Amino acid sequence: MNTDPNLLWAPTAARAEQSDVAAFMRMLDRTRGLRFADYAELWRWSTTDPNAFWAAVWEYYGLDAVSAYDTVLDDPRMPGARWFPGARINFAERCLARTPDGRTALIEVPESGPPVETSWRQLRRDVAALAASLRAMGVEPGDCVAGFLPNTAAAVVALLASAAVGAVWTVCSPEFGTAGVAARLRQAEPKVLVAADGYRYAGKEFDRRSAVAEILDELPTVRHVIAVDLLTESRAGSGTGSGGPGRSGVARHSWSDAVADEAELRFADVPFDHPLWILWSSGTTGPPKGMVQGHGGIVVELLKALGLGADVRPDDRCLFHTSTAWMLWNFMVGCLLHGATLVLYDGSPTHPDVNGVWRVAEVSRATVVGVGAAYLTAGENADAHPASAHDLSRVRSVLQTGSALPDSTWRWVYDRVSDDVWLQSICGGTDVCSVLAGGSALLPVRAGRIQCPALGVALAAWDSDGRPVEDQQGELVVTAPLPSMPLYFLGDPDGERYRSSYFDTYPGVWRHGDWVSVANDLSVVVAGRSDATLNRMGIRMGSAELYAVVEALPEIADSLVVGVEAPDGTYSMPLFVVPASGAEVDERLKARVAGEIKQRLSPRHVPDAIVPVAAVPRTLTGKKLEVPVKRILQGAPVAEVRAEGTISHPEMLAWFADFAAGRGSPGPG
Repeated sequence: MNTDPNLLWAPTAARAEQSDVAAFMRMLDRTRGLRFADYAELWRWSTTDPNAFWAAVWEYYGLDAVSAYDTVLDDPRMPGARWFPGARINFAERCLARTPDGRTALIEVPESGPPVETSWRQLRRDVAALAASLRAMGVEPGDCVAGFLPNTAAAVVALLASAAVGAVWTVCSPEFGTAGVAARLRQAEPKVLVAADGYRYAGKEFDRRSAVAEILDELPTVRHVIAVDLLTESRAGSGTGSGGPGRSGVARHSWSDAVADEAELRFADVPFDHPLWILWSSGTTGPPKGMVQGHGGIVVELLKALGLGADVRPDDRCLFHTSTAWMLWNFMVGCLLHGATLVLYDGSPTHPDVNGVWRVAEVSRATVVGVGAAYLTAGENADAHPASAHDLSRVRSVLQTGSALPDSTWRWVYDRVSDDVWLQSICGGTDVCSVLAGGSALLPVRAGRIQCPALGVALAAWDSDGRPVEDQQGELVVTAPLPSMPLYFLGDPDGERYRSSYFDTYPGVWRHGDWVSVANDLSVVVAGRSDATLNRMGIRMGSAELYAVVEALPEIADSLVVGVEAPDGTYSMPLFVVPASGAEVDERLKARVAGEIKQRLSPRHVPDAIVPVAAVPRTLTGKKLEVPVKRILQGAPVAEVRAEGTISHPEMLAWFADFAAGRGSPGPG
């Protein structure tokens, strides 16, 4: 009899025994004489003997038949740890290594209309053809290929073809404004741009041809554009197609021509740490950070995370509701490493109703569904009953990420989706393109708690003095390196920006930027971001990008934006603005501010509220007090965050405290 009111699910003995992690443990026993009583013992070994653990991962997933290596971890110091020197491995080759011809590789599900399937054979053929076209365009290993693409088969093919050539891939979602795209892709200096003419969302078409032309004007390194026509089969004279407007000196090609010819599928023979892709995030100051991750690190990390953690199998159909702008998209593509099928959906999760994702799961026969916390809470708030509206009998696991999930929503999943589904709440990040804490098929699920730290992740909660704390909130730190940590940041030749992002607080130890607590049973609770990074629906955004747009308006003298996680799992992102002399923050100006943000950045950047204030408090060196204001809005006393004599406009901290308590009077405007 279950006496734990928070226990929602536990694997049966048979289900646990059939999991990938159980098979891994049997291999350790058989080949190394290592026996572990439970997950906790396995995790502790994986983090205290990383050389042995990662060597076992390499062997378990058959990489010893792909390449030898000199040693596992040449230098464990962070940053700069060097993994598997001497190994040579290509991400695309590993994704396409397990390709039985009779099975489906990709399923595209539109908002309306039937699903479109791509076989493994066709995927290999398309990747081979596009890789040959890229080589014909002069793309060589180390060059950059960029995408302006939604979550479609073309994006997956373009990533794999770029990796096959040894080029570095990066992508922006077409919902992004041109300023946000240009701020990223200019740093990457792409030679080829693969661009969609638009996308469909919530029953509407969004034509992005003019945006492509504007982006091209900002990218002088682009020599070729490959036009992907998603809104119509052919758009002669469009901004992406041949003969269309845009910068001179750029050759234009259609997607159909780029993948038309039969070609031999060849993979560049690249070292373990050869750059694979650039993922984008932002700090609180400066341009977006371009984080470069390597072929080998991503291969071994996603084999481990998706196999030993999420238990993805070759017969799975994996549906992750994500855009190409989220690291979850790259994480999803990693399911190909396990021979699983990808379900690609780029529409609204609530189209035609709040059960939109569950509809896609039904028609695609998905077995693994990945969603953000906001989607699940929206279903709960709408009193939705997905299992009554759709056949979800094939769904065996739901991965939830993006932010913390309220306890009531955990229970809603088991009441309204399935009482026998494995709900995996995962915490990770763009920084490692993987999971730091997440699920295990060996452990029970309890409301409000992530099951465990991921294998190989030396995760802990530390106080401000660098001491581990148990069952207390502290900084999430990782005390040993991971293979998928960034190789470097773009435009950071001496590594200073990389070091300051993760290693300034605790030298030699990765500080992730989350508040967490870790219990004695290794379950984890994430309390929210400890830094000023905004995290909207799982998309991490830098405040500097938003300030650049808002403060360009003549009516705005200064601004401050924070993302506030509440105890009930909700998230709010207010924008505080100081009006310029003579300006009034009325509804018309608020609408203009929101419109500029939506157009130049993305709809996700639009704040929940625009509030006039008298001043923005800053440090004496001019930095906005984003983190202190965030903590005050979360309920921290002013005395805990105020540093006497070190800030301008200290009186504003009391104003923010009154605002949080509902006592704040509007500022000027």
